[in-house]
Amino acid sequence: MNEKPFAITLDVGSSRANLTGSWRSERPEYVHNRAPCGHACPAGEDPQAWLFAAEEGDYESAWRTIMRDNPLPAVIGRVCYHPCETACNRVQLDEAVGINSIERFLGDEALRRGWRVPAPALSGKRVLVVGAGPSGLSAAYHLRLLGHAVTIREAGPVAGGMMRFGIPKYRLPREVLEGEIERIVALGVELELSSHVTDVLAAQQDDGFDAVFLAVGAQLAHRAYIPAGSAARMLDALSMLHSMEGEAPPLLGRRVVVYGGGDTAIDAARTAKRLGAADATIVYRRTRDRMPAHESELEEALQEGVLVKWLSTIKRADPGQLVVERMELDDSGFPQPTGELEELAADSLVLALGQDTDLSLVQGVPGIEVADGVVSVAANMMTGRPGIFAGGDMVPAERTVTTAIGHGKLAARHIHAWLSGETYVPPAAPRLAPFEQLNPWYYSDAPRALRPVLELARRQSTFDEVVGGLDTSTALYEARRCLSCGSCFACDNCYGMCPDNAVIKLEPGGAYAYEIDYDYCKGCGVCAAECPCGAIEMVPEKI
Repeated sequence: MNEKPFAITLDVGSSRANLTGSWRSERPEYVHNRAPCGHACPAGEDPQAWLFAAEEGDYESAWRTIMRDNPLPAVIGRVCYHPCETACNRVQLDEAVGINSIERFLGDEALRRGWRVPAPALSGKRVLVVGAGPSGLSAAYHLRLLGHAVTIREAGPVAGGMMRFGIPKYRLPREVLEGEIERIVALGVELELSSHVTDVLAAQQDDGFDAVFLAVGAQLAHRAYIPAGSAARMLDALSMLHSMEGEAPPLLGRRVVVYGGGDTAIDAARTAKRLGAADATIVYRRTRDRMPAHESELEEALQEGVLVKWLSTIKRADPGQLVVERMELDDSGFPQPTGELEELAADSLVLALGQDTDLSLVQGVPGIEVADGVVSVAANMMTGRPGIFAGGDMVPAERTVTTAIGHGKLAARHIHAWLSGETYVPPAAPRLAPFEQLNPWYYSDAPRALRPVLELARRQSTFDEVVGGLDTSTALYEARRCLSCGSCFACDNCYGMCPDNAVIKLEPGGAYAYEIDYDYCKGCGVCAAECPCGAIEMVPEKI
């Protein structure tokens, strides 16, 4: 005798005693639609999938789900600007789920507990990765998991690329970065430091690599012609931040001016304050709403005492002072000079005007095209030279750590297919789950958990990490704020609400928690209407 669902009797004469007639025009179907957070992730993560495990307290499973896409979750949990949270459907209820903070918690937990990823047997193929920044490390990780032997050649003395030399310690502690790099190397990835590749063809052919992935970071600072007196102190922001990884920090003086408006300019000014500058001022030629730096970074800088001189440009640098010209925006938003000049006291001027990539290693390589300072690649991330792929800062794309990690993963899959004589075809993207498909009535108010922030006095005088992480209970609470958009989380609503008793509960562990018995389903749509997460859709009846 079949077990009866709760609160429902199946006596003769009940709804289940009568088969559905031919009048049903629609039927309910279970779906797996994509949550908007995953759609927005440049690394291609599926936050909903790992949040499902995290909200059960199964943190290791959650971490391993992340590691299918991103080998640096503790890093990304600190430096990503989390477009996933901007896209989160919960924004329309109260506040976005703290996806980034949970990812950081999981990454830190993995480092603390020493979780590892097993490496498969070798395929016999060898791949050279040039550059040990986020894109190169990601590609090496995924290629090794696909079975290939990987060698990373890094020009610098340590790995990390712009994560190490472009992001200050108060945002990314070095022990965190080093711990996640070490885990990648432990898979059997060979890391050759202080190994500058000057000719990619020679490196590939002389050492017998079957494929190459180029992941050289943008570490060449843009130059600007600023007339300067012989004793004026000028340096670029990348050199300044790079020197913070050595034994002797730069000597900037008490009054530091940073010229630029991006995140690097913000980092340079905040670093100057920590090095003892009484005044750290950013000079930017547009207004705040047009500043390319992320708002959160700017706000933290302002809290720490960094000043910003808007609508201004530097005309000349003299010992002890700068000549600054006032600007105004024209109708198109482009800054125009006004001729109004003023003097600004400064012991040093730090230029943060953008970065370029050193592309000399591909110079003269047949088939590789360079345009506007980047390498042209096809949809499979391969250059015009068969077997040579490129990603990260070297190709046209947004220059963020998360984007670079996504490039590394995608390139690894294309390289694997190319080595196998096949073509990698990304799976078809599922439909998005919009907020309108959810039933928010079932979700209670749950204010977002905020990460702790270091006290201001320590922020201004030390390189201690500014933003802290969630503890175990808070991470669990935050994970449970996820609405599970577009995917069933076995809440039993459809099972309990069906007036025809047509929903059958399945054994745990399958792709779906329920199925519909269409012999009894009348197509009333109650299950779809009452599904909290939009995982049931009414579709036209099949003929």
